Amino acid sequence: MTTTVTPREDLHVLDHGSGPTVLCLHGIGSSSAAFRPQIEALGSELRFLAWDAPGYAASADPETPLDLDAYADAAAAVARERADEPVHVLGVSWGGVIATRLALRHPELVRSLILADSSRGSGQSPEQAAAMRSRGDELSRLGPKQFATARGPRLVTPDASAELVDHVVATMRDAVRLPGYAHAVESMAATDHTDDLPALHVPTLVLCGDGDTVTGVSESQALAGGIRDAVFVTLHNAGHLANQEAPEAFNAWLSCFVHIIERLYG
Repeated sequence: MTTTVTPREDLHVLDHGSGPTVLCLHGIGSSSAAFRPQIEALGSELRFLAWDAPGYAASADPETPLDLDAYADAAAAVARERADEPVHVLGVSWGGVIATRLALRHPELVRSLILADSSRGSGQSPEQAAAMRSRGDELSRLGPKQFATARGPRLVTPDASAELVDHVVATMRDAVRLPGYAHAVESMAATDHTDDLPALHVPTLVLCGDGDTVTGVSESQALAGGIRDAVFVTLHNAGHLANQEAPEAFNAWLSCFVHIIERLYG
């Protein structure tokens, strides 16, 4: 089992483990560090490719603004260049929205989708879009440290350990900056996948923490309900970052799902 960091035109990709490949796409306030609980626990049975999205953490800032298609195409390039077969795409929150667009644009690269605490996008109403766009202004006003201190604790439940809260805040602080965060925010604000979901024909697992107050269980249910081959699972005692707050349950579902899909379609 090896861990390597692979630059692809200044894109930071963590490559760890062996087995079926899982491409990991983090949330809008995070980085590849968000998948530490999965990589550490499942690296002996799954290979993880976890990126820092363009303009995040150790990845270079994009030269031009990126929309959701561009993020999906960048993720597709990682899958195409680093894997010999279709990959399982694990997306958390914004990463799940990118994963959805990736499966729509490049279905030949996707063996399955795992969408965690994700949504159909923030363009479902003018109010949602405006709220999303305001985050860029908030980061500009506060700076990464204060921004992360204010926003990070909201992503987990009040019962989350101090260690986890500190990790979430530190990950966000080290990951977000302008202009990358502003591009990501705009990509979410401009997206509503509601009418696109029926076009997905890929096995899909949708997970959501029962204490998620960011996306919310009802939105994750709507996401799952729009995809023909989707299964919906609620993870107890977890907030928006269920993969970090309830890692044992999350990892059990992830491992089971990937191996079942591999037996059926691999």
